[in-house]
Amino acid sequence: MVQRVAVIGAGPSGLTSIKGCLDEGLEPTCFESSDDIGGLWRFKEKPELGRANIYKSVIINSSKEMMSFSDFPPPADLPNNMHHSEVLLYLRLYAQTFNLLPHIRFQTTVISVRQKTNFKVTGQWEVETESREGQRETRDFDAVMVCTGHFTQPHLPLRDFPGIESFQGKYFHSWEYCSAEGLEGKRVVVIGIGNSGGDIAVDVSRVAEKVYLSTRSGAWVVGRVGPGGLPLDVVGSSRMDALIRKLFPSWANTMLEKKLNQALDHKLYGLKPKHGFFAQIPVVNDDLPARIISGRVAVKPNVREFCGSSVVFVDGSTIDKVDVVVFATGYNYSFPFLPSALQAKCGYRLQLYKHVFPPALTSPTLAVVGFIHSFGAINPLAEMQARWATRVFKGLTALPTEENMMKEIEKDTAAMYQKFACSERNPLQVDYIPYLDSLSEEVGVRPNIPWLFFKDPTLALQVFLGPCTPYQYRLTGPGKWAGARQAILTQWDRVFQPFKTRVVTEPKPDVTHSSKLSIIIRCLILAAENYFQ
Repeated sequence: MVQRVAVIGAGPSGLTSIKGCLDEGLEPTCFESSDDIGGLWRFKEKPELGRANIYKSVIINSSKEMMSFSDFPPPADLPNNMHHSEVLLYLRLYAQTFNLLPHIRFQTTVISVRQKTNFKVTGQWEVETESREGQRETRDFDAVMVCTGHFTQPHLPLRDFPGIESFQGKYFHSWEYCSAEGLEGKRVVVIGIGNSGGDIAVDVSRVAEKVYLSTRSGAWVVGRVGPGGLPLDVVGSSRMDALIRKLFPSWANTMLEKKLNQALDHKLYGLKPKHGFFAQIPVVNDDLPARIISGRVAVKPNVREFCGSSVVFVDGSTIDKVDVVVFATGYNYSFPFLPSALQAKCGYRLQLYKHVFPPALTSPTLAVVGFIHSFGAINPLAEMQARWATRVFKGLTALPTEENMMKEIEKDTAAMYQKFACSERNPLQVDYIPYLDSLSEEVGVRPNIPWLFFKDPTLALQVFLGPCTPYQYRLTGPGKWAGARQAILTQWDRVFQPFKTRVVTEPKPDVTHSSKLSIIIRCLILAAENYFQ
């Protein structure tokens, strides 16, 4: 019987895995190599090898209601799109509220995870760790949850850039970037137009002489601010939206791209990619268009070669006297502490059933949590993975046979590669709501929309037409939370609250329930117009 669970990593995925264990009556021990929680969201003045790193200016792309854990709504006063320090504050509040910290062993690195010799009988693992002082220890666990993320190993493809070895300026990976300090008056080339590349180009452009943003394939660019000034992901992420995309995928994609180009002509700005909008996670950046139109950032094609202090692009154009090159070229993913047999791939992705369980294990006692990409926030995805994994550990939910899991992985991989633009750097992507619904079905917590319309129409309207917030997965079933209904009905209040820093008294606002309801209806109409304009 599974009881003792090793959780590797105390970032968001690790924290929610600890809580998932506690909710199921398990005994988690979390190993965190640093001295604090937070993972990616713990800002460090100097990057630390083997750990994720962020820069001073990072603002989370997902709004607070969409990135929250399902039974822990964010404080109303926090901004909708939080600075990294506020994300860390939320994680601290979460850890304190559910008493997670006593289960974490800080400054303890996992060296290896090995099956015990009697694994076929017990399903147990030997976990070897090393303290900061170098002391090693091996302990037995009934199950393991791997929550180490995938932003720790920078990918620096220097061999793809002839002449870089003799480049007269300075170059480094975006993982090393902290702030624009020291780049004042410099000519800077940023290679790569993912979210980090876009952020860094904008950040540096405020002090540099000029920034050149080099992209091989282009990208769709969206802002955090949506219709009516509300968070974009709040007004465009309902179950109704997902249903429209499922029924009319081509039309939905065409209409959205048309609307995006009305606000920002991607072809004119040199940003237009070959892939459709939903094929790859877009660049979320409110400031990039303004930096381009003001000439502070110039979009360029891929780099062909370096010549001294010059950068030559594939279109033949050249930028001379370049001082600094930042490679925003993504990350490699690896789990060096796991047996190689558990790191088998299916295409670019790891061979994991529903991106969680290795199918070849005779006992399903190891789960990977949080190794996932989607248009939505990772916290709710990781939380649902953890809730499912812990119930599988306890034997409350069964997995299919190895053969059936392999067939499902192959089928899922083929469908994923047909729908999304996957690569070594972007090995997997899932549809946010369908993936959550798929796992919630396994856990037994998927909301029953028809039944809700019959039993509680007010709640049902919010669940179907409003943003698909994580609280929906606490309305019923295992882990049901008594506050879920209220969290859903008050989510718009928490969205509006941060804007109330200056009270507009003329005309005097009506604060009655009907007034709030009319505001919510207007927001839903705005969301619908995204598809029908």
